[in-house]
Amino acid sequence: MKTKIKIYQVDTFTSKLFSGNPAAVCFLDNWLPDQILQSIALENNLSETAFFIKKKNKFFLRWFTPKVEIGLCGHATLATAKVIYSEMNYKSDSIKFHIKSGEVLNVTKNNNLLSLTMPAYEPIIIDQNLEELNDAFGIKPKLFLYCNYGLAIFNNEKEISQIVPNLNIIEKLPYNGIIVTAPGKKVDFVSRFFAPKLGILEDPVTGSAHCELIPYWASVLKKKNMIARQLSERGGQLYCSHLGSKVIMAGNTVIYMRGEIVL
Repeated sequence: MKTKIKIYQVDTFTSKLFSGNPAAVCFLDNWLPDQILQSIALENNLSETAFFIKKKNKFFLRWFTPKVEIGLCGHATLATAKVIYSEMNYKSDSIKFHIKSGEVLNVTKNNNLLSLTMPAYEPIIIDQNLEELNDAFGIKPKLFLYCNYGLAIFNNEKEISQIVPNLNIIEKLPYNGIIVTAPGKKVDFVSRFFAPKLGILEDPVTGSAHCELIPYWASVLKKKNMIARQLSERGGQLYCSHLGSKVIMAGNTVIYMRGEIVL
């Protein structure tokens, strides 16, 4: 017997199609075997595919890259919230997502803007061979920090734009991903994100990276509320707030596709 799964593709952290970060969202009645979920994510070949189920008015959420299941994802969470609001006639101003770690992620809706509360990760300066990072990026960062991902600090937006990453070197470094960041010209800060270990060469817009970026730049700029831009080819904009142990990142979302998977 064939199983049919509703699938959506949503562009996040953008108000127009073909920009921001695309995520696939699949609505399941029950969890399928992990191997099937991983195969669907590989077939979709997007940086993340989100799978969610609803049980007794609770939403449960998981995310897969084309290679692995990951523990936290911002843009695919917003994409899932967009689907729930747009396609399931959900009326509440907030959605709570229960995830595998036991944490609960909260998304709130304010007109077209969806805001996601995530844990704050405070990056710390570590001893690091900056020459090795020079080989990875073709330019040496002025500082390197680490928490969930590596965080390389550069002088200005132009340096971030001009980086041509050596993904073979980056994949061999002892980090799941590396964020590069600098002050922005028209926004508070800019970034890019590379995670070849996770099957993501360059991510268009990365919510989980901003769990680290927001605390760092809030401290440097002495600001609680900031606007950020990720300088990938597609690009995307995030409205950020630092709340101590939590961060908020908000953005617009657009549904690109509605479809059905037949297993």
